[in-house]
Amino acid sequence: MPTYDYRCDEGHRYEKREPFGSPAQQPCDECGETARRVIHAPPVVFKGSGWYKTDSRSTSKRAPATSEGDDSEKSDRVLAAEAATNEREARKESVAAQKKAEAARSTSGGSSSSGDKSN
Repeated sequence: MPTYDYRCDEGHRYEKREPFGSPAQQPCDECGETARRVIHAPPVVFKGSGWYKTDSRSTSKRAPATSEGDDSEKSDRVLAAEAATNEREARKESVAAQKKAEAARSTSGGSSSSGDKSN
């Protein structure tokens, strides 16, 4: 059973051990006036690591992870951009090579191929 603190309207204070379902207002043991249950903040003590703001944000542990993450993200972005640029250039070169080949065939295509066959 928990122990509750009570205070009456006359200023008397006392502790009483009662079950959980007991009423919050009772007659005072000393004067008979209405006594009310006093609510206290629970005594909590935070010990150990991880309870303070600085524990989860240490600069020595976080700085390398952040910089590595940024570097890897940047390098991934740079590599993706370079790959896209290389692909576009390769397409342009292949289109240009096809145009040159078609132009070469159209200008000398019929006579040179038939001349090669006759020799």
